[in-house]
Amino acid sequence: MLDLAFIRANPEVVKTAAQQKRVAIDIDHLLEVDARTTELRRAVEANRARQNQLSKAIQAAGKDKAAREAAIGAGREVAAELKVLEPQLRELEAKLQDLLLRVPNIPDASVPVGRDESENVEIKRVGTPPAFDFAPRDHVELMTRLGMLDLERGVRVAGSRSYVLRGDAVRLELALLQFTIDLVSKRGFEPLEVPALARDFAFIGNSQFPRGREQVYALQHSDDADDPELFLVGTAEVSITGMYSGEVLDASQLPMKFVGVSPCFRKEAGTYGKDTRGLMRVHQFTKVEQYIICQNDHDTSVQWHEALLANAEAIVQALELPYHVVVVCTGDLGDGQVKKYDIECWVPSEGTYRETHSDSYFHDYQARRANIRYRDHDGKLRFVHTLNNTALASPRIMIPLLENHQRADGSIAIPPALRPYLGGQSEFRPKDPV
Repeated sequence: MLDLAFIRANPEVVKTAAQQKRVAIDIDHLLEVDARTTELRRAVEANRARQNQLSKAIQAAGKDKAAREAAIGAGREVAAELKVLEPQLRELEAKLQDLLLRVPNIPDASVPVGRDESENVEIKRVGTPPAFDFAPRDHVELMTRLGMLDLERGVRVAGSRSYVLRGDAVRLELALLQFTIDLVSKRGFEPLEVPALARDFAFIGNSQFPRGREQVYALQHSDDADDPELFLVGTAEVSITGMYSGEVLDASQLPMKFVGVSPCFRKEAGTYGKDTRGLMRVHQFTKVEQYIICQNDHDTSVQWHEALLANAEAIVQALELPYHVVVVCTGDLGDGQVKKYDIECWVPSEGTYRETHSDSYFHDYQARRANIRYRDHDGKLRFVHTLNNTALASPRIMIPLLENHQRADGSIAIPPALRPYLGGQSEFRPKDPV
């Protein structure tokens, strides 16, 4: 969420950001609601002050019956007016808050202006796509022959975009997760296993609500007011944001560096007919997420943004995957993101790079929504900055991993970095040769 004072002072900047991010928000209307709210709040505050004065006048009137009755009568008039104005103020404040939650963050000046992912800009390319002397198989065929994947029974159980990992695929996923947690935690990040269920305030704080609600699975709840609605997270960052919501940290605690793991769920609304084959776009997955809470300073955020990218690249390089890094254009940025890098790994069966990691910073956009602050060295309360980065998402990462390391006989070479997590195993081999 942007500071309302910033929006008032820079409406054209905010309008431009919304246009570049393709967010439909009427900033002029927001400012009109803000002005009406301010005017009504002043009227309410003036009436409350008048009410206090009249209360004191009633007490001071003592035995002066006429003065006492006059003060009581005036007090009733003020109370009646407040009875009308206060609900109007609450309604306007709620409307203003909802509008503020829909205002996007301002992209960094270095972010390319573009409509969608087709206009993201490559800034780095690492590794060379393999040149096979055979027709490469896609991950579905490879995994099926290796007894790793059962799509038919997954769909039978849970519907489209569902799957069952079997045999070595289960071992591989666990190996990938443990390898990633080990690599990142050795770089000073505290491992967290966080709830896959969260209340709406965590999604609001993380800037996934109100826009984005259509992507999230909601769980039915009772009518008990003490039993709020719960939602399934699509990333551990939702839960981590919620963990610190409403807290005041000390400057000495910053930066806070976490590597969180959780099962994740996503409806994939709006992707009908897209990536329906295999494991690229599924409803349930497991993700390891890097998350940083740091001081309110742009240069510090930029430094951590690059550090998170370096961690993700170290993981991809250890898995020996060809990849490139793109800086995401304005039209492909999320509402809260100031700047984002995507790592896209080479997928031989498609002859292209596909996104496997995202790396973003938000300035204090999430912190304002979640009310996460710290007391700086001068004792001043400030909102923190937050960043997050995909360390690893499975089963998606298996697609480039298996396809790039496939052999003509259908076997898969296991990168040396993963072998210690698989009991020293160096390959996956089908029972029946090709």
